[in-house]
Amino acid sequence: MTAINQAIAKELAVSERQVNAAVALLDEGATVPFISRYRKEVTGSLDDSQLRSLEERLRYRREMEDRRQTIIDSIREQDKLTDELLASLQGAETKGRLEDLYLPYKPKRRTKGQIAREAGLEPLADALFEDPQNDPETLAAGYVDADAGVADTKAALDGAKYILMERFAEDADLLSRLRSFLWRDGQLRVEVVSGKEQEGARFRDYFDHREPLKKVPSHRALAIFRGRNEGVLQYRIEVGDPEADPKAPHPAEGMIASHWGISNRQRPADAWLGEVVRWTWRVKLGTHLETDLMGDLRDRAESEAIQVFATNLKDLLMAAPAGQRATIGLDPGLRTGVKVAVVDGTGRFLDEGAIYPHPPQKQWDRAIEQLAEWCRKHSVGLIAIGNGTASRETDKLAAELINRYPDLGLTRVMVNEAGASVYSASEYASRELPNLDVTIRGAVSIARRLQDPLAELVKIDPKSIGVGQYQHDVSQVKLARALDAVVEDCVNAVGVDLNTASVPLLTRVSGLNTTTAENIIRHREEQGVFRSRRDLKRVSRLGEKTFEQAAGFLRIIDGENPLDASAVHPEAYSFVEGLARRAGKPLGQIIGDTDFVRSLKPAELVDDQFGEPTIRDILAELEKPGRDPRPEFTFASFREGVEKLEDLEAGMKLEGNVTNVTNFGAFVDVGVHQDGLVHISALSHSFVKDPREVVKAGDVVTVKVMSVDRERRRIELSMRLDDDVATSGEKPKASGKASSNEPGGKPGRNKSGAGRSEKRENEKTGGGAMADAFARARGSNSNQ
Repeated sequence: MTAINQAIAKELAVSERQVNAAVALLDEGATVPFISRYRKEVTGSLDDSQLRSLEERLRYRREMEDRRQTIIDSIREQDKLTDELLASLQGAETKGRLEDLYLPYKPKRRTKGQIAREAGLEPLADALFEDPQNDPETLAAGYVDADAGVADTKAALDGAKYILMERFAEDADLLSRLRSFLWRDGQLRVEVVSGKEQEGARFRDYFDHREPLKKVPSHRALAIFRGRNEGVLQYRIEVGDPEADPKAPHPAEGMIASHWGISNRQRPADAWLGEVVRWTWRVKLGTHLETDLMGDLRDRAESEAIQVFATNLKDLLMAAPAGQRATIGLDPGLRTGVKVAVVDGTGRFLDEGAIYPHPPQKQWDRAIEQLAEWCRKHSVGLIAIGNGTASRETDKLAAELINRYPDLGLTRVMVNEAGASVYSASEYASRELPNLDVTIRGAVSIARRLQDPLAELVKIDPKSIGVGQYQHDVSQVKLARALDAVVEDCVNAVGVDLNTASVPLLTRVSGLNTTTAENIIRHREEQGVFRSRRDLKRVSRLGEKTFEQAAGFLRIIDGENPLDASAVHPEAYSFVEGLARRAGKPLGQIIGDTDFVRSLKPAELVDDQFGEPTIRDILAELEKPGRDPRPEFTFASFREGVEKLEDLEAGMKLEGNVTNVTNFGAFVDVGVHQDGLVHISALSHSFVKDPREVVKAGDVVTVKVMSVDRERRRIELSMRLDDDVATSGEKPKASGKASSNEPGGKPGRNKSGAGRSEKRENEKTGGGAMADAFARARGSNSNQ
């Protein structure tokens, strides 16, 4: 355990003491949100991001230790475990290094090399390898044995060759050197499979593609892997001049020969040993290492894609809530009408119906009157409009409603409805809204996600929310684990109203699971609302440990104890009560008393139970109790008359919502049913290494339309509003303020020292709605 913790401490650049403390808490069943919020003194104030990384590395390291012990036991059982080998195995830092060391001892099916050893040919192989002065034909003649399956000298030499090939190919140090060499100097060459040009048209930008292996970005790698899986693309790793003679020795062959001390000095066995080296690379190592490296590339690409998804999901979950106002949810449609649902300020369903303002019915005025009637009846303040089919037409309807009846004080907002249909058809939705049609459930969800995106989106599988990058092409286990961690962190950062929260929301609270969440709801229904956090202890199967983990994240508004509405943990109530006695005021009066709270010095309040970090958190919570960490609510105003792709014109400046952020830019919804792309180079006049430095999902931004490709349904946008618009099919030209992501000047140089090319290839992908979006993305060329 100490070795594992030392390694993690080094990786995360924190002290071993911090890691030891965090690991102990995790092993005791504490959650990351609880540790990061309420055990800062114990861990030295590790934050949730550090703790998540620690948790992931701990899992990896423990899995590796289990594998290490399995390998050591296996080699020991073979009676081949030397002190030197044991030291190498114990010093291996990665799973890959472990497997390389294990390769010669790994049980495997009967190989040609094993068959040759059984035929007694290993002395021949050793003799030729150790002394190339030996003549292969002459020496091999002494090993011809028909009974052993060695018919002639050729068979003997072939057997000896197989023995050396296996020996050469199973050397861990050589494998490590070759792998590093190919990763550093290799070029990924991608081509279309002959005859698949039409079938794989969406991958056409990869039909003849070449770029440095180590520089292939995540989205491009995953697109290539998808194309290969669909039988459209094929790839290989090349080193050196691709136009060179294919029969010329591969550079790796020289490395193999050098590693084993083989050189051609015109000795009798030199040519034969050279052939062994060539076969070792072309038969044994070339394909093996290419598979390994492409697997590494996939792992890196997956990790990056999962991180992109997790970051976007966090931004979406932490989007500003519109608040507790009665809301009408509109799920737009044409022929089938617009489904309408009304919810009160807490999201409780009130009313439903359907209107038919669009063709073929065209009941425009009647629809407006119906909506006005619902608004008056239920004192509605917000109109949430799903951004699917007919959304802009429905938005126009809502706008006319607001203009016709200004006294209603309505605000209309376009809402991303991704995942609403998944929720509508879910088992939970059928229990929550049992008497409603699935289409009405969708309208309810649209209304609720405007009021509180977090509380509604937790009811949906995160993978269905649609802010990922090739989410179906990555490890679903790793993806689910990462997204679940994001949801858990977001829910606990905001806190949960114990008396209104749903089962899915409660399930994400630190320490709770589905069973305890359902028991809380059942207790609430049978016993009435919770008046105190202490009442949680009466809930079935909610013990002291669960209470400790969960209580600080559960809020009770207007309860018996005013601290129950804050993030102050019950274990600190006595501390706060001491502050109230010190001030000579009732407890309720010091909460929100900014002058009093700011007059306190945390360092002077430290005691045996609470250190300065926790005391600072307590004081911050007393100053602004129950403070929501989410931003103030804002929304984009789409331009009237710009409702479909055909309405866009180059040069337009529009407001829009950022729907997705990738490594190469941001997608923005400007209200035309097709997101546009702001390439990373058009996000700012300054150099942008990571688009998330500038924007995040849910942001409202102003963009300029640079070009519109109606045939391919692609929109190029810029957040540099003074950029020149493309004319006559030319690329847009940057303004006089040169972006550091553009060529021309030192700021425009990328990490490799090469300037970013003015010409951008179209990003490649295939299949699915998100894939279609990524197909519109324009990435940089192979110099990126």
